[in-house]
Amino acid sequence: MKIPCRVALLVFSLLIHPVLLPAASSFEGPLQVRNLYPIFLHADQQYLEKAAVENSMSYSLSHSSTYTVQESGDWVIHLDMEITELNFRYRRIVSDLFELNVDIPVLVVGRGFMDGFLENYHSTFGFADYGRSQRPQNDFLYEVRREGRLIVKGRSGVRLGDIRLAVKKPLISRDGLGLSLRGDVEIPVSSARQGFSNGSPDAGLSVLLDRRVTGRIMTYWNLGAVFPGDLRAYERMDINNFVTGGISVEAVVKPGLSLIVQLQGQSAVYPVTDLLAVDRDAYLIIFGGRYKTGGRSLDLSLTEDINTAGAPDFILNLTYKIDL
Repeated sequence: MKIPCRVALLVFSLLIHPVLLPAASSFEGPLQVRNLYPIFLHADQQYLEKAAVENSMSYSLSHSSTYTVQESGDWVIHLDMEITELNFRYRRIVSDLFELNVDIPVLVVGRGFMDGFLENYHSTFGFADYGRSQRPQNDFLYEVRREGRLIVKGRSGVRLGDIRLAVKKPLISRDGLGLSLRGDVEIPVSSARQGFSNGSPDAGLSVLLDRRVTGRIMTYWNLGAVFPGDLRAYERMDINNFVTGGISVEAVVKPGLSLIVQLQGQSAVYPVTDLLAVDRDAYLIIFGGRYKTGGRSLDLSLTEDINTAGAPDFILNLTYKIDL
């Protein structure tokens, strides 16, 4: 697997100049929303994180709608579905050296219930619906073919998603500035043929930077690379290594209440399909807020795909976190 040169150089420079200082931050970090695009979902999709470490437990509920029904000379990619993900996340600081993360997602894949609302929304504001109105409302479709051969035949249902284990190592941690290195492994535990996994272990490596602008505004910067394993479904298929990253801005409106906006993106994951919805880089913009009282917080956010490529039409997310 090839690591992009810029990421490799940055990681190397961090590793040879480690500085570990006491951690301190009153900000809670980015909205942890990951890309739920069905054919990319299992390729170790990253979410933005803060560099600061913590002890916490959270439950994140995300709901998304995807419509990509396109064909080219060699490819058929038919995606018409809604996905709900319930993700349990656990973080624990180990011996004041690093943070251990565990993510356990449960996926609910099906026909959904929002097609009527989306059709009215598009027609009211004059937005394009990308052919959604030409299919029956709330009808499930998940099929990927290459050169006429079946790759994935998705099924609706409830299944466990791929489990992620990660380690975050602080390098710099002081007032207004944090820098960490994060590595993770995603373990396949479900069916690749039915669209709940890619059937192979994946790995990711990222650099996390926290930079405070004022006493009320903090920025979070992430840059990384993901090295997914092959898709092992009805046929075996290589998946691209890809670059991922983004920026999040958290503004404290008043004690306990923050507004957050973030932009995140990634390079192409699939081999070239000659389908713009799959081949172009994916960009997501996320708007949300956070309410915290005591050691508990509640996040609410809406995610939109900017260039209608490689991402669901929208993602709604609700996250409840408890500090441990």
